[in-house]
Amino acid sequence: AAPPNMQPLRRGALAALSRVNVPQNYGSSSRVHTMLIRKFSVTSVSQEKMKAPKMVYISGEEMTTYCMQLIMKKWIEPHVDYSAWEFYDLSCVSRDKTNDKVLTDAVEAGKRIGAIFKEPTVTPTAVQQKQMGLTQPLSSPNGAMRKGWNGITISRDTIHIEGLELGFKKKVLFERHAVGGEYGAGYATVSEGNLETIFTGTDGTKTVVDSRTLSDKASSVVTYHNPLDNVTDLAHHFFQRCLKEEVTPYVVTKKTVFKWQEGFWERMKEVFNENYKQKFLDKGLLDQCGYKLAHLISDAATMQIIRWTGGGFGMAAHNYDGDMLTDEIAQIHRSPGFITSNLVGKNDDGTMIKEFEASHGTVSDMWHAHETGKETSLNPLGLVEALIGAMQHAVALHKGPQELHDFADNIRKQIHLAFTNGLGTRDLAGPSGLTTEQFVDSVALLLNGEALDSVVEKYNPSHSTLSKAQPFDDIDEAAIRRLFDDLDTNKDGSLSYEEFVSGLAKINVAPKKGQRRRMLRISLEDPI
Repeated sequence: AAPPNMQPLRRGALAALSRVNVPQNYGSSSRVHTMLIRKFSVTSVSQEKMKAPKMVYISGEEMTTYCMQLIMKKWIEPHVDYSAWEFYDLSCVSRDKTNDKVLTDAVEAGKRIGAIFKEPTVTPTAVQQKQMGLTQPLSSPNGAMRKGWNGITISRDTIHIEGLELGFKKKVLFERHAVGGEYGAGYATVSEGNLETIFTGTDGTKTVVDSRTLSDKASSVVTYHNPLDNVTDLAHHFFQRCLKEEVTPYVVTKKTVFKWQEGFWERMKEVFNENYKQKFLDKGLLDQCGYKLAHLISDAATMQIIRWTGGGFGMAAHNYDGDMLTDEIAQIHRSPGFITSNLVGKNDDGTMIKEFEASHGTVSDMWHAHETGKETSLNPLGLVEALIGAMQHAVALHKGPQELHDFADNIRKQIHLAFTNGLGTRDLAGPSGLTTEQFVDSVALLLNGEALDSVVEKYNPSHSTLSKAQPFDDIDEAAIRRLFDDLDTNKDGSLSYEEFVSGLAKINVAPKKGQRRRMLRISLEDPI
């Protein structure tokens, strides 16, 4: 059963949570046809659930919480024993009832466990506070989390689906400094007079940071700082990721005007030159930027993001600039639903704390439509990427189990398979796309081992190839299954290109160079 502290499912949920009937033997109720140009996957339903290591699950509210409840029920619960996970409800009502102790507890748990999944949450306005009957205003939980987990950076990357054009052709990586800047500012509205900003060191030494005379009758005075100690950790994290993804790194500041930003750039450059420059040169990743780490003024970065739609670059910036620039990247890459968001912190023992969430909010407008009984079509890709990231980080921290890491990869694979085979949500597929519940159900069937074509036939018959395929009444499906299992050498339930080529050669039907003695029918469109 779903954890008791998760919000109850609302209107329309009971029908969506009816048990999925899955054939015991793949292919026993459907035709099998030859379409060798498409990868196909067969994943048998686990008889024994995988044991998940400890992880923190933070629930939110509105449409994203409803969708995640469906996903937990239909994708995770049938395959994974997640009894070791700790659940914390950060809905506004829960935070209000506990006087925000639930937030304190969630932060403590995240620090202790190190792997966190978070649903989008609501930071209520004064109007929402009254509507919800809250006894006190609530601040965003993000500040408490970044502070409690020694936040270093918020990694935001574009999500790509092979076969779909979204925005950027290649991956774009972004590191947003997780602390400092306007978000932690102190402020006051003052009148005419003198203003001094004074720093007092631990030894009692005082330094006047700034002194000025205010002549306006009303002025907003703002004070904030930018920590520099953890920029070194940010730099290592950023450059290692850029190397792994083979993208060109850029550091973004406004240091020509804001001289105090020079320290961020200098630390980034020092780490790069001492540890990574030669590695980037060897990969040819600095060929287009003068063979050195490139700096971009934030104004220029804004323009280049629009121009560089080929992708293949990474950027690191201060907190506020990072927030704005990643919003721009999200819009070019279709929407925030196709961007990841991962808060990276550092524990006292040096291990990495990682919190994963979607880059978008709770999707209030869709939630209000759902509450009135209207159909909705929420694309859960950003949510699920976050869940996958948290599960895989938990596996990494606990050194296993590998099968859970692989299962998380398979979730991503089946979602992508659905998107590219007529089973997408309406943001991608238009009016004919699936509803929120239909999409969750279709991917659940794929995870349970249902043949792709039979799932397409059920949810989008106009896109199905089953109705177009010729009947093959004489096909021995048991033999086909044995052949597939034989070709699937790593037993992951799918054929990679290498396995496919090796298999064709093994059964002596691979097309040969030069004169051919036989003609191989590659797809249904080819003549017999």
